[in-house]
Amino acid sequence: MARWQNCNILHVGADAHRLWQFEAKGDGFAFAREHAGAPGETLPFNLVAKSWRSLWQPRLNVAWLPPESVFLRVIELPRSNFEETLAMVELQLEKLSPLPVAQIVWMIRVLPQTAADLQTVIVVIAARHAVEEFLGKIEGQGYLADRLEAPMLDELEATPATEDGAWIYPAAFTGQNVALVAWRCGGALRNLSFVVLPATGDHAQGLKDQLAQLTWAGELEGWLTGPPTWHLVADGLVASEWESILRTGLGEPVPVTKPLPFVELAARTARRSTQSDARSTLLPEEFSTRYHQQFVDQLWLRGLVAAGVLYVVGVMIYFCATTVLGYRVNQVAQQVAALNGSYTNALQLKARYEVLQQRQDLKYAALDCWKIVAEQLPAGLTLQRMSFADGQQLSLNGTVPADQITQITDHFYDAVRKAEVDGQPVFDASGSEVPSFRQMANNSVSWQFSLKLKHRAEEAK
Repeated sequence: MARWQNCNILHVGADAHRLWQFEAKGDGFAFAREHAGAPGETLPFNLVAKSWRSLWQPRLNVAWLPPESVFLRVIELPRSNFEETLAMVELQLEKLSPLPVAQIVWMIRVLPQTAADLQTVIVVIAARHAVEEFLGKIEGQGYLADRLEAPMLDELEATPATEDGAWIYPAAFTGQNVALVAWRCGGALRNLSFVVLPATGDHAQGLKDQLAQLTWAGELEGWLTGPPTWHLVADGLVASEWESILRTGLGEPVPVTKPLPFVELAARTARRSTQSDARSTLLPEEFSTRYHQQFVDQLWLRGLVAAGVLYVVGVMIYFCATTVLGYRVNQVAQQVAALNGSYTNALQLKARYEVLQQRQDLKYAALDCWKIVAEQLPAGLTLQRMSFADGQQLSLNGTVPADQITQITDHFYDAVRKAEVDGQPVFDASGSEVPSFRQMANNSVSWQFSLKLKHRAEEAK
């Protein structure tokens, strides 16, 4: 049995329809809300329709079949399980049914055990054409029933039958001129029948004649052995009218018992429907199959519609985003165009600054080199040329007497190469060229060497 989360009970009357919704609470159902509407009015979609949520929170839609479409039979069978009881009733169905078996739908309700070896079974029979007509009527109101029930069963079980007799239920679900009579004898339900007040004439006499016929039938069948005790289950104006008719027709007072309110009766139907076997229902199997297929088709259709809506929303969001981004790009492009002249001027100023800064650096580097060479140049050495190429390379050449070559190698070259300014080396030893010599006339030697400025190389990097 499915774990139902809520249950709807629909009652369609001649002047109005009523819908009660119950929600699962613990082991039972608690009343949640009630809806009333005019005949033929469409029921609220959110109360009766099924959606994706019904897959994990199943909803049971139950409809009360009008009593005028129902025949009730009471039989006693050997005590057995539900499957065997159903098979035994099916074997007797031709005898029990007032219509051909092919033209009816039926269900059973097994009452609480009254004996160790027997069980009382109520057989509910309805004409198939009446059921199909009723289902078409509620389908037009947007209600697809999962089960069809006879509410009289719950009314019978709710009545505290503490003694034998005939229990009369007038105007429970239809016009007040119809009543259901339940005959109890020996602590068990023996028979169920309907009585109808005549439209004209003496109501009391007509009701007396019908009850007398039912009494004789019970005596003939053997389950009624004495005069029955009469009980009336009604309230309000209906109770007053029927009590007066019964007292007049039967010649004795009739005790009155209040019936269950409709909402409590619906709660009992909800509890019984959710606990009953799925095969015990008046809903034809082909309708159940069609409703299930419609539910599956609706889920697919709603899924496709939802996917289409999400796709459209996604496309709209994409186009909105691209429009906004395009607008921002245009704004940035306009800002870039506005800043283009300033940016070009800034680049030009930066380039000019770098040129001027380089010139200043070269100027000071050249002065430092000149100072170092002037301070370290030994006496006797002649400096013929000093060049400062690209601010990176210092080249020196000159002449020296042949007997003073060591002044170049041992003193001047090393002194210049290791010179420092503000505590930092000026030249890079790895990029320097060692002195070279060339013999000249007049006992003199031409010398030359070059040094690489260390701090200029670091700045270039």
